[in-house]
Amino acid sequence: MNNKVAVYRHEHFNAAHRLFNPDWTMEQNDAVFGKCNNPSFHGHNYELIVKVVGVPNPETGYVVDLKWLSDLIKREVHSRFDHKNLNLDTLEFKHLNPTAENIAVVIYNLLRPHIDEDKDMQIRLYETPRNFVEYPV
Repeated sequence: MNNKVAVYRHEHFNAAHRLFNPDWTMEQNDAVFGKCNNPSFHGHNYELIVKVVGVPNPETGYVVDLKWLSDLIKREVHSRFDHKNLNLDTLEFKHLNPTAENIAVVIYNLLRPHIDEDKDMQIRLYETPRNFVEYPV
């Protein structure tokens, strides 16, 4: 079988953040980021979907073992970001604005080295039920 199949793993984590640019005035930050610029931070219940695309292994029938993928996400993402303040508690966002777009790219870069090169991977991150981002597109 040489047909590509997409498999998905849905996980979640909770985290606080503040969107702001330290080079701007408070007024500029408020104009661009609104209440997301709250100096006391705010939080989200992030929903993460990791998509892996590839040809199923002829011996297992798996594109990737979803239990293994879940464990990888827990190790590389959940342990870093769950119940953390992304701005204050993580190295990844010490100097990077933790927008949903940037969080998705960071998660991709954390997971990609562990996924076989012959497989494609995509991150879908829901910040709210109505706002989500995908990387890569």
